[in-house]
Amino acid sequence: MPEVPRKAALALAASAAMALLATACTGQPNSGANDDASKDTTINFWHAWSDPSEVKAVTSLIDGFRKAHPNIRVNVVGNMTDDKINQALRTGGDKAPDVISSFTTNNVGKFCSSGALVDLNPFFEKTDTDPEKTFPKAMNEYTQFDGKRCTVPLLGDAYGLYYNKDAFAAAGIENPPRTWSEFETDAKKLTIPQGDGYRQLGFMPDYHGWESTTEHYFAQFSPAYFDSSGKSNLAKDPAFEKGFTLQKRLVDELGGYRKLEQYRATLGDEWGPKHPFHTGQVAMQLDGEWRLGMAEEAKPEFEIGVAPLPVPDDQADQYGKGYITGTIAGIAATSKKQNAAWELVRYITTDTDAVVGFANDIHNVPSTLAALKSPKLKYDPRFKTFLDIAANPYSTTTPASVNGGQYLVTIQQFGYDYESGRAKDLKAGLLRTAQQIDTDIAQAK
Repeated sequence: MPEVPRKAALALAASAAMALLATACTGQPNSGANDDASKDTTINFWHAWSDPSEVKAVTSLIDGFRKAHPNIRVNVVGNMTDDKINQALRTGGDKAPDVISSFTTNNVGKFCSSGALVDLNPFFEKTDTDPEKTFPKAMNEYTQFDGKRCTVPLLGDAYGLYYNKDAFAAAGIENPPRTWSEFETDAKKLTIPQGDGYRQLGFMPDYHGWESTTEHYFAQFSPAYFDSSGKSNLAKDPAFEKGFTLQKRLVDELGGYRKLEQYRATLGDEWGPKHPFHTGQVAMQLDGEWRLGMAEEAKPEFEIGVAPLPVPDDQADQYGKGYITGTIAGIAATSKKQNAAWELVRYITTDTDAVVGFANDIHNVPSTLAALKSPKLKYDPRFKTFLDIAANPYSTTTPASVNGGQYLVTIQQFGYDYESGRAKDLKAGLLRTAQQIDTDIAQAK
């Protein structure tokens, strides 16, 4: 499963990529779109997958492309981090990538604004492909920035709620919560104190609690991160205040920050078999689609349930939405074979059978609307929850920014301060954080 190593390294990869992209000099977009893709040629494809099962899946994907395009040979280079990719995008050359894939959607704004990857809109137009009718709404959004579509979705991740069905039954809870108020009630019912800690915690609300980050919480409130002028909306959109308030209330109701952090320090690793959801120490878990397979491999002593995350009570009609992210692909501006490169990008990201086959092999969410409905998809029935979240028009993502994901890091840091009590004035903190985001973006421009 590609998400295991990549999620843990995401912040470091993003920081390295931002630094490299800031100094990128990659030439003009589409300057290499003069090649004849019908002639014999060879292109280079760099990707970040490294697990043997993932590499096998990529090999199968490329084999399918070669059958459809026997004249285009593909040199595949795996285990390429964003910093290595961006060094190659700066320098170019025969061994540099023509096509890249990255796990770091937060860098789309940098990829597009720096010109490191070409604008794909002309290629879509040339092949009469409408991205808005091809890709789910959230995936369509996170692959473009400031009018440029320099990347395209290549499988996705959707976030939902995992819950311990046995613990629910023992607590007299019949169904997973649909609203945050129901979630709060259930989280308290499921919490069983023991000594200075817990025999079972209903939910670990802390922002350090694995996938319970600010952007994953806030997605359920459908916030607008920036206004029409590009300024931070953090202090203006009430969704953010509601999101911070909900999380802080959960922290306080479930034992307080200090007690929760002491308990968290005793729990297993996020990527190992002793993850506290696997062991039953935490009854509900906010997580991505990959957690189902990991949890089942750990052979838990309870039945696992999967559902969408709750929504605010005043948005109950939008239940079923969630946070969406994923892998992206693009064409290097330094490539001299951009038409051939486009044939590869188009195949691996829009060919329904190719996308379905890759999704089956990698166990990720398909990234086209057609693939999400394909009868060829193979999955545990519970996995359909994530397919539905990906297709849900209310699902959201975090928008691209010229300085990558720095604004998310700034918001998360305020979250740490607020949940711990170091920051006490929420409104003042939101205003101060918004001002910092605007300053950072202005400096990046």
